[in-house]
Amino acid sequence: MDQRVRPGPQEIRRARSENPKMRERDLAAQLGISEVELVAAHCGDGVRRLEPRVNDLLKGLEAVGEVMALTRNESAVHETIGVYDKVVTGDHSAMALGRDIDLRIFPKVWAHGFAVEKRGEGEVRHSLQFFDKAGDAVHKIHLRASSNLYAYQKLVGELLSADQNPGIEVIAADRAEPAEIGEVDIADLRARWSRLKDVHEFFGMLRTLKLERRRALHLVGEDYAWRLADGAIATMLDQAVAQELPIMCFVGSGGCVQIHSGPVQNIKPMGPWLNVLDETFHLHLRLDHIHEVWGVRKPTGEGHVTSLEAYDAAGRLIIQFFGERHEGEPELADWRALAEGLPRP
Repeated sequence: MDQRVRPGPQEIRRARSENPKMRERDLAAQLGISEVELVAAHCGDGVRRLEPRVNDLLKGLEAVGEVMALTRNESAVHETIGVYDKVVTGDHSAMALGRDIDLRIFPKVWAHGFAVEKRGEGEVRHSLQFFDKAGDAVHKIHLRASSNLYAYQKLVGELLSADQNPGIEVIAADRAEPAEIGEVDIADLRARWSRLKDVHEFFGMLRTLKLERRRALHLVGEDYAWRLADGAIATMLDQAVAQELPIMCFVGSGGCVQIHSGPVQNIKPMGPWLNVLDETFHLHLRLDHIHEVWGVRKPTGEGHVTSLEAYDAAGRLIIQFFGERHEGEPELADWRALAEGLPRP
């Protein structure tokens, strides 16, 4: 984001009216502002500010019925159609564990919320949009024709903020690359890695070692992590379609991780984007943002599991893939063979 004088709400609204079809994220970038500033400028004009009470939101969403859930980062967009059910609330972490909408949520990251109405072409489109302190989108919920509008309006009323003034202040995000640490005891890293009993222990191991994720992959050794060719993700998806192999796809925004589990069918490249366009699952992935792809093995109580992980040039994780697997089950042999047979540089 540049250092020019930031436009006020009136200027932002005028820019929106002059560019009605431009995507919010693109218009915000053009104006040199965050996406949340673009949305907040329209408070009182189709936008209502909400309190980002995540647990109350999750408890009220099931009644809204079928919706589209969207989580994205700079390089990947994950969209799933379904119902928010099997909700687990919590202040540190929360979850929705439904058949289609499967989320891991970190409520403290959710700083701003809005109910947004867009009118056009004879219809009104409703959405709930949530952002972090820097103004980046954390998670969005788009209503569909079959959604329960009464339950939606009731939920909006319960979360409505007393502050409905246009405009908002954001805190600039730290975009710096992770600082390099000194010497790493590789034997200790490998020993800890070998003792993992669950994939969720991986994050705690990195935190204990104060080790950046991608650097750990570079250091641990090829029996646990190996570099793959830049086109490995596209190759994997093509093979998964051909084999009708169910996979898991994880995309995170910092405050939410959204997961698809099941087969994929329709792969459509378009320019730099690789798209999955299935009935209830859409994925949009910027292949030109991928700087490194890794195959990774993590030990569990049921044998090791294998993931594909794509990173951008700054070392940020873009997307992860696994074979479809439920807690306590071993990894699919077909997925393991596919992942281990992908091309290397």
